[in-house]
Amino acid sequence: MRAEQYLAPETLAQLGPFELRAARIAEGVMSGMHRSPYQGLAVEFAEHRQYVPGDPVRHIDWKVFGRSDKLYLKRFQQETNLDVHVLVDASGSMRFGTLGSKQGWGGTRTGKGSTWTKFDHATAAAAAVAFLGLSQRDRVSAATFAQGIVAGTRCSNAQGHWRSIVQCLATSPVDARADLPRTVDAFLARTPHRGLAVIVSDFLMPHQQVRDALARLRHRGHDAILLRTLDREEIRFGLEEEAPFVGLEGEPEAQVDARAVRDAYLEVLAEDERGLERTVRGFGNDLVRLDTHESVGPALAALLARRELMLRGGVA
Repeated sequence: MRAEQYLAPETLAQLGPFELRAARIAEGVMSGMHRSPYQGLAVEFAEHRQYVPGDPVRHIDWKVFGRSDKLYLKRFQQETNLDVHVLVDASGSMRFGTLGSKQGWGGTRTGKGSTWTKFDHATAAAAAVAFLGLSQRDRVSAATFAQGIVAGTRCSNAQGHWRSIVQCLATSPVDARADLPRTVDAFLARTPHRGLAVIVSDFLMPHQQVRDALARLRHRGHDAILLRTLDREEIRFGLEEEAPFVGLEGEPEAQVDARAVRDAYLEVLAEDERGLERTVRGFGNDLVRLDTHESVGPALAALLARRELMLRGGVA
């Protein structure tokens, strides 16, 4: 199963130079690129690794070389894999979309409908994050959620795991209301190691839900990235006529003069975004808005570049 089937080629190119890293120390069980808070019990295992071509020579332990005539690197902390968990909102509001179905943009459901929905865009972002994690040998899990976990995969970097992730995203129903705290509780119950949680949603929910979910994640030592996925019409509200507005999560239909409510709507949306930003930043997490009418590559690349700059010289 080729990545190009589910990731736009330009997205692969845009994300290629970056690493997916956790702002907090990673906890893992295998040799990888992230540092762990735990050291091995054996001194040799904890502090040395045999040199391989391409390793920085400044970390060579020359005293060991003098005794054994072998090159070893000093290792003060055990390097481990990062566990990356991608949670995709599959509630009813994610069925909304105003863009014609996009070929070549990635995603897992392209061609299943006449419009490119928020869920389509969310799966494109999730597939990109999952592929990036797997390509750097991290263990990745994927799950969809509404009132709880709807479908999910195990956390793995085994060969063939990419197929499991794509199939999970491609076959999930998109319905019901979202309950983010309940979802996070279910996620934490089956996640023994702390890592990086990437939540892809429109976050059209009370901010208290987001606050409760992030508090639970932080308490268990997880880092988090929130990718807010909104349709361009939700962002700009460019409608110019009276039209029926139909709720996707059980709300009653309402006849609305779009021009009459446009300014008020945009003001409420701006305040909602400021409030969500304050909530997320308050927990030290990242928030990025994705426009469904734009490729996911540039927004994700900008996020990763910013995180790398922030973490340069840090512990993650």
